Amino acid sequence: MKLVKLIANLGYGSRKDVTAMFRAGMVTDANGEVLYTDDQAAHADIRIEGEALDPPAGLLIMLHKPVGYTCSTKDPGRIVYDLLPPRFRLRSPLLSTVGRLDRDTSGLLLLTDDGALLHRIVSPKTHLPKVYDATLAHDLRGDEAATFASGTLLLEAETTPLAPATLDVDSPRAARLTLTEGRYHQVRRMFAAVGNHVEALHRSRIGGLGLDDLPAGQWRILDAPDRERLFAAD
Repeated sequence: MKLVKLIANLGYGSRKDVTAMFRAGMVTDANGEVLYTDDQAAHADIRIEGEALDPPAGLLIMLHKPVGYTCSTKDPGRIVYDLLPPRFRLRSPLLSTVGRLDRDTSGLLLLTDDGALLHRIVSPKTHLPKVYDATLAHDLRGDEAATFASGTLLLEAETTPLAPATLDVDSPRAARLTLTEGRYHQVRRMFAAVGNHVEALHRSRIGGLGLDDLPAGQWRILDAPDRERLFAAD
């Protein structure tokens, strides 16, 4: 792939913009030697104003989503893409969220431009567990864990029962729920089905991958060991 197309596909600008960057001497190799549009160079050896290029297609990002952001690209309010470098929205292939967290839910959100990887993560066949920490409006009754684990719970307006889920109670109004599905507003609707209301919701883990110490609003690119951790529970 020609250098102009490669860099444009990473979102650094249009091909016209990238060509201008070459003319301005902004594109160099790892040794600081100026590169030209017809040169050949390995992705890892290219620098723009001294900085290494973003990873090529196949990017996987972990974001600690704060409350108040949506996963849409068109919402007039705050969106999760606002927390990333602007060029990430211009990448080709496009960077997409892996599933969604609603505006009022915080926690671990993945984004990728790899369609096959996205499908593997969200596919029900993968059975990848997702862990949610819920703060509730009312005390738990004590029978919720058995109800969620039964595999017979029907959500309102649905005809297919939920897959069994695991509920671990931390306190009368705080619990951790582990799911292998991802239905619309599933956690909130599950607690509503047993007469409760979720006041705060946080996703802390997907598969074997947790947020660790990543602060809210921050992100990082996941490497090969991270991906292995993600599917460790696969």
